[in-house]
Amino acid sequence: MATPEIARGTWLVVPLYNEGPVIRSVVEHARRTFPNVVCVDDGSSDDSVAEAKAGGAHVVRHAINLGQGAALQTGIRYALLDPGARWIVTFDADGQHRTEDALRMVERLAAEPLDIVIGSRFLDDRTKPGLLKRVVLRAAVIFQRITSGVRLTDAHNGLRAMTRETASRIRITQNRMAHASELVDQIASLELRFAEEPVHVIYTEYSRSKGQSLWNSVNILSELLFK
Repeated sequence: MATPEIARGTWLVVPLYNEGPVIRSVVEHARRTFPNVVCVDDGSSDDSVAEAKAGGAHVVRHAINLGQGAALQTGIRYALLDPGARWIVTFDADGQHRTEDALRMVERLAAEPLDIVIGSRFLDDRTKPGLLKRVVLRAAVIFQRITSGVRLTDAHNGLRAMTRETASRIRITQNRMAHASELVDQIASLELRFAEEPVHVIYTEYSRSKGQSLWNSVNILSELLFK
């Protein structure tokens, strides 16, 4: 259970693209812990907007699909419009992230001298990615350490928590999958104090049915090769 201070002071930023079947339940569940949720609809062609609003989220819309990085940037800027926003959490729309993990990450920001906390699937054995995804994610970690010097165990985890000051300094200019590497690069360039937190990423039947795990692996691999 979040303290009233953390509940009021945290915004969840949720990039949203054609997640109509699940987004209402994702938002409703998240708002039991974090009342402030903004979904950035990135040109969805289904009923994602209506379902997100029905779940109680604020909704900002892109007229066309720009990509997850662009949606995150829009959502972060929206959250910062609230003067009471102290912590920003990036959170997936498809049910793979857990609010209890996000809560622990925000609690660390409130208690420790940290600027950003990154979720990691590889600090324990709860998450079970497929072989291809595991190989690609490990390659991404090695590549990121070489290019940025930032030592992470999971460089492409979408669950992140950051302070208001950090969120106001970050500039995501890579609209699509490359935004994950860009964020790690900015941890280095801005000399942010960071830590990782073990999280359980849940690969649901829904996300697997959309081919998300495979396509994310392909996108990450393309990013590593052509960055």
